Amino acid sequence: MSRANTVRAVAALAVIVVSFLLAINIPPRLGLDLRGGTQLVFETRDSPTVEANAESTDRALEVLRRRVDSLGVTEPTLARSGETRIIVELPGVQDPRQAAEVIGKTAQLTFHPVLGYEEPEATPSATASPEASPEATAETSPNATPKKGKGPKESPQATAEASPGSPGSSPEGPTPSPEATSQEDESQKQDESQKQGDELVLPDESGARLRLGPARLTGNGVSDAAAGVDPQSGGGWFVTVDFRSGDGEEWTKLTGEAACYQPGDPRRRVAIVLDGEIISSPQVNETVACNVGLPRDSTQITGSFTPEEAQNLATLIKGGALPVPVEVIEQRTVGPTLGAEAIEASAKAAVAGVILTGLFIVFIYRVVGLMATVALASYGLISYAALVAIGATLTLPGLAGFVLAIGMAVDANVLVFERAREEYVAESRKGLRTALERGFRFAWSAIADSNITTLLAAALLFFLASGPVRGFGVTLSIGVVASLVSAMLITRVLAQWAVNRRGLIKRPKVSGLGGIGRVREWLNRRQPNIMRHRRLWLGLAALAVVISFVGLGVRGLNFGVEFTGGRLMDYTTSKPISADEAREAVSDAGFPNAVVQSSGDGISVRTGQISGDDQVRIQNALEEVAGEVTKERDELIGPSLGDELRRNALIALAVALAAQLLYLAVRFRWTFGTSAVIALFVDVAVVVGAFAWLGKPIDGVFLAAILTVIGYSVNDKVVVFDRIREAWGLNRRKPFAEVTNTAILQTIPRTVNTGLGAIFILAALAVFGGDSLRDFAIALLIGIVTGTVSSALVAGPMAIELESRSSLPPPQPPAKRVRRPREGTGAVL
Repeated sequence: MSRANTVRAVAALAVIVVSFLLAINIPPRLGLDLRGGTQLVFETRDSPTVEANAESTDRALEVLRRRVDSLGVTEPTLARSGETRIIVELPGVQDPRQAAEVIGKTAQLTFHPVLGYEEPEATPSATASPEASPEATAETSPNATPKKGKGPKESPQATAEASPGSPGSSPEGPTPSPEATSQEDESQKQDESQKQGDELVLPDESGARLRLGPARLTGNGVSDAAAGVDPQSGGGWFVTVDFRSGDGEEWTKLTGEAACYQPGDPRRRVAIVLDGEIISSPQVNETVACNVGLPRDSTQITGSFTPEEAQNLATLIKGGALPVPVEVIEQRTVGPTLGAEAIEASAKAAVAGVILTGLFIVFIYRVVGLMATVALASYGLISYAALVAIGATLTLPGLAGFVLAIGMAVDANVLVFERAREEYVAESRKGLRTALERGFRFAWSAIADSNITTLLAAALLFFLASGPVRGFGVTLSIGVVASLVSAMLITRVLAQWAVNRRGLIKRPKVSGLGGIGRVREWLNRRQPNIMRHRRLWLGLAALAVVISFVGLGVRGLNFGVEFTGGRLMDYTTSKPISADEAREAVSDAGFPNAVVQSSGDGISVRTGQISGDDQVRIQNALEEVAGEVTKERDELIGPSLGDELRRNALIALAVALAAQLLYLAVRFRWTFGTSAVIALFVDVAVVVGAFAWLGKPIDGVFLAAILTVIGYSVNDKVVVFDRIREAWGLNRRKPFAEVTNTAILQTIPRTVNTGLGAIFILAALAVFGGDSLRDFAIALLIGIVTGTVSSALVAGPMAIELESRSSLPPPQPPAKRVRRPREGTGAVL
């Protein structure tokens, strides 16, 4: 074994060993769509005094982190995305309504003096009102701020501390809560908060409307809060609030002023306002003297709390005030059983795909194909180890990317083996070893170009997609790099070891490299002139595009909730139910425009923007007709985010085509780049048209499929143009159409073999995957078949047409490498 081969063998062994150690020692980080849980995406909004930017969003993130920590969620994840978005992942949380209510309270927590009841409404009895409040001693409220009012003892300092972003001081009314997504909810809140003179008027817990003075304290003055049980009151729950030193004095002053009024007088109460509503208005205890007030360090709020109410109130108080309002623009909830089923389905697809692909490669390339199959297994190990090493989150589309990359990893092996076959047939006397070395050397250009184009598509997915689809871009990128390591290092070591065996040297055909194969032999013998009918092929391609556009006009695109905004809920039922029965139940619940579909024991309901309470009503309606109903998935996309995702999808497609054109124009020539992009347009149009005719959903997973089709299709076309460039450089006087025809005939086996390797994987995904993976696989199956055909029958003919109008000279022939003799240079000491 030469020194270079020894180095490669040691490097390959080191990569495999390190990958194995990483794989067994670092647990995978599963996305919420695989382990179950809730993801909330908040977007910060400008307030009258604070701009929503990276700094204010970071401060809001820390407040949200404290609130999440108080929920006791295991391994929550919070991160800023861009300038104004915060992504919160809550594993195991299946009730997004409660999570959003506790985490996303947007108004500032404020404490107000009560000035009395609103006039001329009838005043409730003096004794009933204080008792109507569930609390009786101290309150909090993270983010609502009143306007100036006349308190019993108004101080200029209290007025200065009032937040301008509160319901009272903002002309737009209170900041909408994250769950209040409809205009009706927002206007209702504005009606509830009215200004009378310079006062804030809000209904208390019993519905009586109170006049409130300006905020004397905000949530920033609270240092801690906790829920506890009072054994003296029979186990009743209370909330303890601790104030910071300076703010504790203001609390004492506020409660001391309220204590100057008689018990039962509404002015003896302190109102705590949150999100434009009074969440508590306890009466100061009768034992507190006038102008003495409650202790400045700690106060108890008592009343008829349930454990959940006490915990939630303590969480909001302790979490503090958000510096800017936040709104839920995206929400995803996945049940744990759905995630487990997705992992199982992906594992089955991977195993089945690898077995089918391995058998195919061994059948075509025999011994070296067996070596490539072994390298494919190591590829899976390397990819997985890289993912866990960088801490990448494995999502459902990411798993699909991982499985798909196995099929795409075959491409580099096919390129090398096909080139090695050609080299052996051309100079068989030099043996299998030389042919294999030349195969690796001469195939490298096409391998590098084709993988770079795939990486471009993956990069666009990562930067322009959102949610789990970004995970697909990550796994696809890692898969491309791992496939290069697998093919150019591990396969090379194993194949070179195999072709040096004496048995294969004597029987070269057993190696898989001893001939160009029956298909290539037939094509070489017959030399069909497929480019003679190039305008026919271009006409058929144009017809396919027209049929696709007709589908867009007649059927339209079935945009998913990601692109339109709204809510999508998937349920499983204990007994089968038809779509009509489910649709009638949902309509009777008050949602006649909901789109309801059924499959097996599953029901899918798609609506516009609805609240968490509305979702509960839909689930209860389904339970009446379908028995036990389990929510498996719940996605909420705000209208602004839907518009943004749709815009980003169009940008991604345009940038993908432009990037491929630019790369191919620089790497080859503009005629080749333009031809490839026109063929890519045909590929994309056919896939989109097929989904329009079939009524399949257009969502983020479909976008991932389209960009993958672009990367894969360009991969094919790069190989064709690389061979055209090489053949044209060697035969500059030959007509370009003839050169193109010959190059395409030479690359057809490689194109077909690579396509079949990916098709085996996709067929396994279509059979074993769920609905979303099945649609993903269908899109890629259509795209790969179309891309394989267009590489020969659209890109080639279009290049001929463009070259006939171009004045560019043919490419230069490849430079011959001069190898130094190993005997030495003849120098003498």
